[in-house]
Amino acid sequence: MKVEEKIVEILLREGITVATAESCTGGLVAATLVDVPGVSGAFNEGYITYANEAKERLLGVRKETLSSFGAVSEQTARKMAEGAAKAAGADCAVVTTGIAGPDGGTPEKPVGLVYIGCYVKGKTTVKKCLFTGTRRAVRESAAREALEFLLKRLEEHF
Repeated sequence: MKVEEKIVEILLREGITVATAESCTGGLVAATLVDVPGVSGAFNEGYITYANEAKERLLGVRKETLSSFGAVSEQTARKMAEGAAKAAGADCAVVTTGIAGPDGGTPEKPVGLVYIGCYVKGKTTVKKCLFTGTRRAVRESAAREALEFLLKRLEEHF
């Protein structure tokens, strides 16, 4: 069984819902979940919040968080996860924010750096990842890792 099928199985079994908020993955996480038949019973909403303004307006990420830590940070991923769950009225949320490349990286925040945030029933966790490859490869790796991270959090909770 695929990761996304396991996620949907848990969500439906437990009667809980999930939301997504994506920056660098641009909807790949949501698209993968939507590939699973029956997901409509558990998937509330998905947000593509590429611009900082969208992170603020749709997810409630504070301007101060973005200016102090940057869009690609543990702090922003945490606030995105909490904000996505709140905005969608969902029990869980999984989010991505990162630098897919090929440019935009710095020595402190290189291309391939991605933070994945996960909110499950009041508990938020963030994972820092560093992927390599083309822009598409970084995005696909981040989406896969986000789903695996969500599954792990769900299995720990339920």
